[in-house]
Amino acid sequence: MAGDRNTFKYVMKNGNEIVHRGVTNDLERREGEHQRTWPGAHISKVGRKTTRDAALTWERDGGKSR
Repeated sequence: MAGDRNTFKYVMKNGNEIVHRGVTNDLERREGEHQRTWPGAHISKVGRKTTRDAALTWERDGGKSR
């Protein structure tokens, strides 16, 4: 269902630097995948779970929209 709030928005941080913004339904898995590129970096969740469409809009807009 399109209205399900099952998607997280996140930023991947290496120290204080944001190296990536994205969306996922599994933060732990995604962090592990990103650590191959940025070892030692970590994910910070942005806001609450949201709909996939809203999360993708946020990602497309560079993390600036709701």
